[in-house]
Amino acid sequence: MLVSIIIRTLNEERYLNEILVAIGSQNVKNFSYEVVIVDSGSTDNTLKIAKSHNVRITYIKKQDFTFGRSLNIGCEYAHGEYLVFISGHCIPANKDWLQNLIAPLVQKKCDYTYGRQIARDMTKFSERQVFDKYFPITSRIPQEGFFCNNANAAITRTAWEKFHFDESLTGLEDMFIAKQICHDNGYVGYVSDSCVFHIHDETWAEIKTRYEREAIALKKIMPEIKISIFNLVHFIIAGILKDSRIAIRERVFFKEIFSILMFRFFQFYGSYKGNHESRNLSTKAKMKYYYPRIMR
Repeated sequence: MLVSIIIRTLNEERYLNEILVAIGSQNVKNFSYEVVIVDSGSTDNTLKIAKSHNVRITYIKKQDFTFGRSLNIGCEYAHGEYLVFISGHCIPANKDWLQNLIAPLVQKKCDYTYGRQIARDMTKFSERQVFDKYFPITSRIPQEGFFCNNANAAITRTAWEKFHFDESLTGLEDMFIAKQICHDNGYVGYVSDSCVFHIHDETWAEIKTRYEREAIALKKIMPEIKISIFNLVHFIIAGILKDSRIAIRERVFFKEIFSILMFRFFQFYGSYKGNHESRNLSTKAKMKYYYPRIMR
């Protein structure tokens, strides 16, 4: 049984070696694995690091990149029966990450799984609370609903071949295919003991852009969701109050209050803007959503 681990990269030299070393130390029982890099034009040492670990590399042109298209290219290039996705800034937290993530697929309990994410390094205080909300300590195999996150996920080749990732979305390609799987009487599962450290080192503008593009994508997945000005104000205030209570309990309120205010404002302002975006995206807008660091 072969498992393919697919990593999308663009200038990921900072953590890629640590990721590949962690993958190389995984406990492997009754299966083998390969690592596939889908690179979209790295200009740093990303490819040098990848080649030093003898991974397989394929490419997508920067102008052709979408989140879904790059994953489809990786899945097509991969040989595995099971397809695993990990972000270029996510690091397996233990040696059982891989086998735990694919176990529900092998046991035919699920068609698509995703694992726990824990904040590390520069990840902002409020984002840590987001991780705690969406990636709890208790597994759900299978879960209700189609929430999923490809920063740490796995899918059967059969399910991927049936649906493929949507190549037009500006994000949330994971939720879109998960919704299709669920509507086809398939199952999505959350595996809490398949854990990664997820590192987000973003500017405030990049946080806004991330939530904006995800809100644009969410309109296609869940068109019934509408965010009003009232919702915007309510979400910002509620998020700040919740985070502040936690910060007070952890005795870091004065250290984190500015970060809390900024994160929750840009998170929900970005979501509001994306929810109200009605234009066809220009090439410049697509570059902003797919490559925010390049647009600095």
